[in-house]
Amino acid sequence: MTALVQLIVMLGMFVVIPLGVSLIEEPGLAGVHRVWPVAAVVGSVALWLPRGPVAVGCAAGYAAATLALAVQAPRRLARNRSLAPSEVAVLTALATPAVAGLALVAERGGHRLFGFGLDILALTVPHFHFAGFAAALIAGLVCRGDGGRAGRFAALSVPVGTLLVLAGYFIDDWAELAGALVLTAGMWVVGLLTWRNLRPTGPDRTTRALLGCSALVLVATMLLALTWALGEATGLPHPSLAWMAATHGLGNALGFALCAILAQRRLRTAPTPRRPALAPILKERHA
Repeated sequence: MTALVQLIVMLGMFVVIPLGVSLIEEPGLAGVHRVWPVAAVVGSVALWLPRGPVAVGCAAGYAAATLALAVQAPRRLARNRSLAPSEVAVLTALATPAVAGLALVAERGGHRLFGFGLDILALTVPHFHFAGFAAALIAGLVCRGDGGRAGRFAALSVPVGTLLVLAGYFIDDWAELAGALVLTAGMWVVGLLTWRNLRPTGPDRTTRALLGCSALVLVATMLLALTWALGEATGLPHPSLAWMAATHGLGNALGFALCAILAQRRLRTAPTPRRPALAPILKERHA
């Protein structure tokens, strides 16, 4: 891993996932939230150690925490019995960090998991922290704020696109391109709804700025992702992985994920939110 990728992953470990998890009201998450700081520490240590048994052991500790998070997805589904688009997005957010945890263990051990090169495994770790967890979570929040077709499309297309990209790893570059198309469309809709519906009703200037930044950044970062996937599938010139990490990866981590989650937390704690639709994800209530 390059130092930049390591720092991006640490942002996901220490900030994005714990802050994002705090937006999901789920009884089983309280225990995960308590142990997460320790998991983030050992996971970050694994990033900087040379490949070997010690790094693998630290990575395994972090992977165990991501699995504990993923276990909450079927439990939540069994309790709520809901496959509403926003709920599908939340379930995806809970499950995807486990993919990052598994990739981290394999990469730190120098093991070509399923035949993938170590560079691909290294980039899978940040991808499923941000394109997996953060994107799905924010899409679910946006869907709760806009129950129309656009909101439902955003909430479903982000999980579907993420899974298609993952499937493309095993099939071919064209399948990965299809996933990138779906994911890009979904994220652009998330950005549009954020800019059009959420940003104007933000309770203060800082919240509106965070929402606006998260929406605008998606235009450029997802275009880069689409360009890279198209180049991989067709052989056309496209950015290198190092360039993608420095642009698409850094932009999504700081400009989209961090800004969007901070904005949602501010919306949650606002004393008099202007629209009930801006509340955090709450447990589905059924009669």
